[in-house]
Amino acid sequence: MEGVSNGGMLYHEVQEAKLCAVHCVNTVLQGPFFSEFDLAALASDLDTKERQMMQEGTVSAAASGDFLSAESHNVSLGGDFSIQVLQKALEVWDLQVIASDSPVAEHAQIDPDLENAFICHLHDHWFCIRKVNGEWYNFDSLYAAPQHLSKFYLAAYLDSLKNSGWSIFLVRGNFPKEFPIASSEASNGYGQWLSPEDAERIIKSGNNTQSPQRINSTQQDSDPYQEILLEMEDQDMKAAIAASLMEPSQSMSRVETGSPQKDNEDTKDDKKDSEDKKAQ
Repeated sequence: MEGVSNGGMLYHEVQEAKLCAVHCVNTVLQGPFFSEFDLAALASDLDTKERQMMQEGTVSAAASGDFLSAESHNVSLGGDFSIQVLQKALEVWDLQVIASDSPVAEHAQIDPDLENAFICHLHDHWFCIRKVNGEWYNFDSLYAAPQHLSKFYLAAYLDSLKNSGWSIFLVRGNFPKEFPIASSEASNGYGQWLSPEDAERIIKSGNNTQSPQRINSTQQDSDPYQEILLEMEDQDMKAAIAASLMEPSQSMSRVETGSPQKDNEDTKDDKKDSEDKKAQ
């Protein structure tokens, strides 16, 4: 088990714009080691090397055309970074990123508790699951605080992510033990140091909502068009409910008032029945 690091504190970054890759790397390292500018520089360096390899290699022009274009393959216009950028950033600290389906990751599939960190990726979102001071936490930047995971739940949670289409990577190596919390770099505007007790209290404080600890206003993967559609569906649902509530009352109104023609017919039928009875 790891020794106590950073005085037992947890380092967590809350979602800022689309910087989840930055948040992911920093929570793996447990400190604000990288900024978005650092990762952008790594992405630019990777782009340059990839173009050089394409130019020096024997790859056909058609196959290498994408790499030779001005568009980056390691950072999108929205700020999403490639796994290669995350790998380069963590290599600075002699950490290795390994795909969970790799043969060398076989033991992690059997007992993930033997590892120290996992990186998870789906679409444009990155987050890490990290063991800190012997305990597992979900450091998803869409959560207001790190969420504690029991080692028994860890395996089931990772399997659930895989089944939902998430890519899982292991991080192995010698993780930094300390970050100078008192230094001027201890805060980057969206990072915070929390005790495990504070993190648990923040998570529990939102138990009266559907997703208590998730920061809805800054969700990385929110789609404005999808939100509009959901709003329209909600309005349609309200209209349908209102209509369904109106129909019974309208039916009752029609039954109570009836039509004049039917009332006259009913009166004639009643008179005829009365006359028949008298004739008998």
